[in-house]
Amino acid sequence: MASGFFALLDDIAALMDDVVVMGKISTKKTAGILGDDLAVNAEKATGFVSSRELPVLWAITKGSLLNKLIILPIAFLLSSFFPLGVILVLVLGGVYLAYEGVEKIVEFFVPHQHETVEIKKDALSEEEVLQLEKAKIKSAIVTDFILSVEIVIIALGTVLGKPILFQILVVSIVAIIATIGVYGIVAMIVRMDDLGYRLIKTSKNPKGILAMIGQFLVQALPWVIKSLSVIGTVALILVAGGIFTHNINFLHHFMEAVPAFVKDFIVGLLVGFVALLGVLLFKRVFKKH
Repeated sequence: MASGFFALLDDIAALMDDVVVMGKISTKKTAGILGDDLAVNAEKATGFVSSRELPVLWAITKGSLLNKLIILPIAFLLSSFFPLGVILVLVLGGVYLAYEGVEKIVEFFVPHQHETVEIKKDALSEEEVLQLEKAKIKSAIVTDFILSVEIVIIALGTVLGKPILFQILVVSIVAIIATIGVYGIVAMIVRMDDLGYRLIKTSKNPKGILAMIGQFLVQALPWVIKSLSVIGTVALILVAGGIFTHNINFLHHFMEAVPAFVKDFIVGLLVGFVALLGVLLFKRVFKKH
């Protein structure tokens, strides 16, 4: 009886060890999307009154957890009964990621004419401010849903063929780490300027070390968010390219002499441009009819 119990514990320990190893691999695979998720949510959580930033971020975090609770069971059902469906969703998601990445690049070099509407916050009532806040939270949660699908499917793609319990453990751990990691870092980013102001006020000497650190944090916030956006865009294209080269046999042997990350970036760009042209063509046809 005792030997059987210890053998069970040994099996559980071995399983958890394998889960941790595969969890690390899956987290690395999803790192590109996490970068974009971080950039998007840092942007969504800023622009509020200081006292509302963390409540807004908490509301988005709860929405993100709900998203993953919806996505995970569907992903595991697909894995059990239609494994090819996971690859199909993965490739379709890769097309979306490539499109989104290329669209950001095109938008940077050829900006669209956006109609600017000036909103005076002083003229808004408390109820109107809350409505704007809810709209921004809803937009962030919808974006998170799309990115969460990709995170879950990519993580699942690394453990396809493994027992279902193993898949559930690995993918669930990656989903939890993704949510806590992304929104924890976003919370630190959006509070950078507040910490900076506090350091400036605390410092008795305007040119002292605390004041200099505070000024650096305040001035660095916009640059941090912009740099995250750039890193996120590159990561999107790399992740998309990696999805295609690993799951489409023809592309797997495409440009074999080129380093893998360069090949992934080129493939991601090409697919993204094709997807963007397709979307623009569809919009033009739709407008005509």
